Amino acid sequence: MDLVLAIDLKGGLVVHGKRGERGAYRPLTWGLSPTAEPVPFLEHIRPALLYIADLDRIMGVGYHDREIRDCARMVQRCYVDRGCRAPEDQLSGENIVNIIGTETAGSDLSRYTSGILSLDIRDGRVIPGDQDPIVILREAAELPFEGCLVLDLGAVGTEGGLSAERLAGYRAAYQGYLLFGGGVAGEHDLDLLASEGFDGAIVATAVHRGLISLDAVRRGSWS
Repeated sequence: MDLVLAIDLKGGLVVHGKRGERGAYRPLTWGLSPTAEPVPFLEHIRPALLYIADLDRIMGVGYHDREIRDCARMVQRCYVDRGCRAPEDQLSGENIVNIIGTETAGSDLSRYTSGILSLDIRDGRVIPGDQDPIVILREAAELPFEGCLVLDLGAVGTEGGLSAERLAGYRAAYQGYLLFGGGVAGEHDLDLLASEGFDGAIVATAVHRGLISLDAVRRGSWS
């Protein structure tokens, strides 16, 4: 199973996300890197696989295209959510795979012919339309996405743990490449995701707290 380190960018710095409360995010300097500058941050951690959320662009107040491209060149693969509102918003660059998040993508997902669809979830429902994730995953199976990400925004940064029943439902609804992020509390949750057949996990807080092996993050895999 792929193991992907997540970073959130806001105001030019890596910030620590929790429960999707973006206004309260602060620079992440307490973890494995003493600096929140994106490139030096990654130089300290050296992940193989990376997920970047450009919070400024998602919120419509700026962007980090240069920083993202610099970071993407440092890893094998870089998933990027920059708040795409139309297909032309996708970012080009070495090692970049675009994330199309339901939060910003609009209602007609058939417009997108590439990238990973992110089901952005709060309180068990896909935002912004209050839809059932299982329904959206089944619909995504008929669209030309390269895979899907189930992202529990309300659980981000909480290390709240995962529900085996929910994971099994997500996996049964979508047979393609499937990632999960949000609330992964430690290596036991990675074992659970792998046992349920997920193809990748997106992690952050548990890595900085030493609850997930840094060596595994540097390999980019969990087994």
